[in-house]
Amino acid sequence: MIWPFKPKTTKKIARIEITGVIAGDTRKRVLKALETVKEKKFPALLLRIDSPGGTVGDSQEIYEALKRLREKVKIVASFGNISASGGVYIGMGAEHIMANPGTITGSIGVILRGNNLERLLDKVGVSFKVIKSGPYKDILAFDRQLTAEEQNILQEMIDTSYQQFVTTVAEARKLAIETVKNFADGRIFTGQQAVELGVVDRLGTEEDARRWAAELAGLDPEKTEYQTIEEPKPLLNRILGGRNQSKTAIGAAIDWLEFELATSGQPLWLYRP
Repeated sequence: MIWPFKPKTTKKIARIEITGVIAGDTRKRVLKALETVKEKKFPALLLRIDSPGGTVGDSQEIYEALKRLREKVKIVASFGNISASGGVYIGMGAEHIMANPGTITGSIGVILRGNNLERLLDKVGVSFKVIKSGPYKDILAFDRQLTAEEQNILQEMIDTSYQQFVTTVAEARKLAIETVKNFADGRIFTGQQAVELGVVDRLGTEEDARRWAAELAGLDPEKTEYQTIEEPKPLLNRILGGRNQSKTAIGAAIDWLEFELATSGQPLWLYRP
């Protein structure tokens, strides 16, 4: 009897890339990609992070989704050129973390910035009439300075967000809270220093992380490939190809400015070089 030929199949691991500032669009894309990993039953996930962080809520939602996914999928995070602040927080959702020796990471903490244009408005003779339901309804208004009471309110909010960050790192890396607080003061450090601090498990490249993920899933690293999970590009982008994919310095600066304006007054887990 001749058995029908069956082509040899190679199991793949999934790969998701998180680059740039973490905000609403990034959250939507990554959450959708994580659902794809779950639905297609990939045995492992390589999470490549190259981000300075971003908004608190979006980082938290990605982290929580990773925690749920790792109940069924082995997850290895690979820190790229920079994985700081919110990038670190998301990395805590992985079982294991690898970074390059020179990766810029850390910046664990919270920052909130508002714009005070009071002196400029005075010079040009512009003022605003504000009718509000409570004394703090226009907190961080750009046309006046903060009061002492408002500063206290905002500081309490920042402290609470900071405690959430520190607690998550401590639990994920099995470190004492006070140990984490010793280096969670906003400072940045290299991947090599991160290993010494216990934030990262190993030093290595993305390829090393891929091999590690394959091993954790019981696959042969020599024969296991990865499949990058990403949203389909719009038709116009597919037609134009690479011409529309590279971003100029001016374009990147505009994107950053838009992010700054959109998140003014929000607490951020973000490294600002």
